[in-house]
Amino acid sequence: MTSRTTNQADVIPLRPLPTADPAPRDSSRDLPRSLPREPLWRDLVGEVLRRERQAQGRTLKDVSEASRISMAYLSEVERGRKEASSEVLAAAAQALGLSLADVLALAGERLVSLTAARTRSRSRSLGTAGGHRSVRTAGPVRPTGPMGGVLLAA
Repeated sequence: MTSRTTNQADVIPLRPLPTADPAPRDSSRDLPRSLPREPLWRDLVGEVLRRERQAQGRTLKDVSEASRISMAYLSEVERGRKEASSEVLAAAAQALGLSLADVLALAGERLVSLTAARTRSRSRSLGTAGGHRSVRTAGPVRPTGPMGGVLLAA
């Protein structure tokens, strides 16, 4: 009889684990509803592509053929299940009559609004101080350039 050992490694979660107190679950992501998850870029870009396609009254098949992206893959991108390359995103954008910059700017605007809502929600639950430092500078920030109102801060 041989003894087999399995490889063991520490698992580092990409997102914080939910708190121990039971909260209503969101079945689509199996995360507590009371803890909004950090928005993922692939979800935002997919949302923009789907919203634009539907606003034009076009089918997934139509955009798939125009962009030369398989319908199954385009569907996965729209649902945020696949992280599309810039070439794929540019092809999908062009098929919708948009530029890659348009798609990215729209996704950036959505990210800013979701992050602001998430911050307001967190501030209410933690009180006004909350122990978080602000990334804003003194005075209003007026970003300019090709991304419009998108400001990235580290």
